[in-house]
Amino acid sequence: MHNNYYFLKQLSRQLNQELVGYTLVSCFSQNKGELVIEFNNEKQSIFIKASLLPQFCCLSFPESFNRARKNSIDLFNEILLKQVIGVRQFENERSFSLELSDSYHLLFKMHGNRGNIILFQDSSPIGLFRSQLKADLKLSLQTLDRPLDFSWQQFEKKYPHLSTQYVTFGTLIWEYWKEQGIDQRTAREQWEALEKIRHALESPHYYIIQKDHRVIFSLLPLGNILHQFSRPTEGVHAFFSLHSSTQAYETEKYAVLKNLNEQIRSGRKYIERNSQKLEELLSDHHYQQWGDLIMANLQIIKQGQELITVTDFYTQVPVEIKLKKELSPQKNAEVYYRKSKNQQIEINQLKKSIQLKEVELAKLETALFEVESANDLKSLRKSHTRLPAPSKKITPLPYHEFEFQGFRIWVGRNAMLNDTLTLKYTYKDDLWLHAKDVAGSHVVIKYQAGKKFPKEVIERAAQLAAYNSKRKTETLCPVIVTAKKFVRKRKGDPPGRVVVERENIILVEPRL
Repeated sequence: MHNNYYFLKQLSRQLNQELVGYTLVSCFSQNKGELVIEFNNEKQSIFIKASLLPQFCCLSFPESFNRARKNSIDLFNEILLKQVIGVRQFENERSFSLELSDSYHLLFKMHGNRGNIILFQDSSPIGLFRSQLKADLKLSLQTLDRPLDFSWQQFEKKYPHLSTQYVTFGTLIWEYWKEQGIDQRTAREQWEALEKIRHALESPHYYIIQKDHRVIFSLLPLGNILHQFSRPTEGVHAFFSLHSSTQAYETEKYAVLKNLNEQIRSGRKYIERNSQKLEELLSDHHYQQWGDLIMANLQIIKQGQELITVTDFYTQVPVEIKLKKELSPQKNAEVYYRKSKNQQIEINQLKKSIQLKEVELAKLETALFEVESANDLKSLRKSHTRLPAPSKKITPLPYHEFEFQGFRIWVGRNAMLNDTLTLKYTYKDDLWLHAKDVAGSHVVIKYQAGKKFPKEVIERAAQLAAYNSKRKTETLCPVIVTAKKFVRKRKGDPPGRVVVERENIILVEPRL
């Protein structure tokens, strides 16, 4: 209710008593949405600070104000050294104006997120504090008063849709109306209650209350009363100060809780996802079994076969095993044993990762409890300075790695990571491959000191380049082969595009 008509009416009355005869000596802004006005009578100063941010519109009355030396701008220079003649409250309107000498008027329009301060000369608006609210340049001081009929006859006509008729009451008074059960009484009793409330609002006390976890300025004693005042300037200034500190606390607490809840939710999903993967790996022993079956059937397996069918030792069920035709049976068994070993490494790593995440999750849940229990800014900041540091995200490598005849072959993951692979992960003597004239992955064979690149390794890398391109379905694909030192990127080229200064072309079948 700090912008309610009934409050502004009392405030205007007090300002009229205190400001008349004072001279406006400075008017400036040093923070976004904030205007400070100083009045002086050669003995003392009175300050009005208007905070007109969209999320919070409120006046306050500091006893003193120290202007910053930098980032401060003078506004409404036309009214400097003008004397206050009076303060006018507009009838049933959330606006009042300071009437100044030479026919100037400074209108305080306290309309929440549309709040503004408008300077008039005579009847014409000549300046806006919030310049983006252009519609305020069309306001007229003569039309701001709004008559309202509080008679029983008018009440009867509007009953029961009262909030549309008595717009000056505002949300808080209508909440009070329902809490007191007034809306359940007869029409006549409601009108009498309305008259009683209206008369109470004409000579109120000023309360700072807590209601629904919010700090609110009120003219009625409802909710949990935190403070009570007899003068409007004292009440609204105390409310502004309390709201500012409470708002900082609420905003910071919301941000910390949001961050903690996101980390906890992400941690639980991580544990769930990896526990499921771990369960699958623990129940999957086929790589080890396939290696054993190959070794047990060496006498019937010939090099060049791509598929064999053998009987499982334990289930006596036929099992199909894929083989690499270029490898001997023993080498194929080694491949599966290596995969089994890698699988066990993955199992151990998953167990370790889950355990670490569970420890981190427990710390986060403890921190969440402490933050939720904090009831002021000091205890809140003390609690969240002890928050566990979030786990560092592991950035994946920009390539998939393959191994062939002891050489490492790297295949770019996507267009953006192709650039990263080629420009940051390779050296001039590495071999670089790419499917010719189509989009595809950059492929790199890592150089080994003292070794030439075998023809078979180049062909295997070329097959991967062809498969990871838009020619993957063709029978044969031309692939560029060159040393990395002949590959460069021009400024402005899109991701993945490079210039090749020397190249050889080989034809291969696309194969993964």
